[in-house]
Amino acid sequence: MDPKHTGEVLKHLEKQDELLMDAYRSMSHELHKLQVEEEMLMRKFYEIMSAHGLTKKSEDGHDSCSGERNALASITDSKLD
Repeated sequence: MDPKHTGEVLKHLEKQDELLMDAYRSMSHELHKLQVEEEMLMRKFYEIMSAHGLTKKSEDGHDSCSGERNALASITDSKLD
């Protein structure tokens, strides 16, 4: 690589890094909003299912899907770090 172009290449790479970080932040924010919306919809869906008596209880007395959502959220949150 020609030494006189290294400054331009560095400036270009820094700009690309900034743009990629902005895109990452934007996508992370959008993902979080969608996860919150999903959680609200799932809670509302559960309320409707409960009102119609369509929820199932597991043998230990807990709702059958209560732990599944928390596990998914934990995995998803840890990947954002």
